[in-house]
Amino acid sequence: MSVKEKGKAVLTWKVEKFKAKDSKEIEEKNVKPYETVEGSHNCLLHEGIATMLGLLCAIGSEVAYSNANARIGVGNDATAPADTQTGLLGASQLYKAMNTGYPQKSGDHDIVFQSDFVAGEAEWAWLEESIDNGSTPNKNLCRQNTSLGTKPAGQTWRLTGTITWS
Repeated sequence: MSVKEKGKAVLTWKVEKFKAKDSKEIEEKNVKPYETVEGSHNCLLHEGIATMLGLLCAIGSEVAYSNANARIGVGNDATAPADTQTGLLGASQLYKAMNTGYPQKSGDHDIVFQSDFVAGEAEWAWLEESIDNGSTPNKNLCRQNTSLGTKPAGQTWRLTGTITWS
């Protein structure tokens, strides 16, 4: 007898937009977001899946998606995601390190990544998002297209990516 089960990963992106120059100002002045935008997709990339399997089985010398390594990237390319891509495609792109305490496990099925893009960073149309495991080796776990808006000068946008496994 053969039993087939399929695993599924859904990635939800949420950007919180603050009229504040950086994370410190948000915390000190208790600034609330003036807008929140969310979108969901399910495109994991081959290179990220292979890295996760290596980590799961302790095969090779894969680099974990930990606070020391993981980054969220944003870019300005609207190309539809495909699982064979290897990261952001835009002419404008920026990867940022995790906020303190991220990534984190939430409940039994979620992992949450979060980065702040402060004033002077990524001030263009946010059309694509990715999570990678650092500048070396830069293995992207996912790439999505979620039109999150155009980041104006002088603001901080907090981008949170939640992967729900089922």
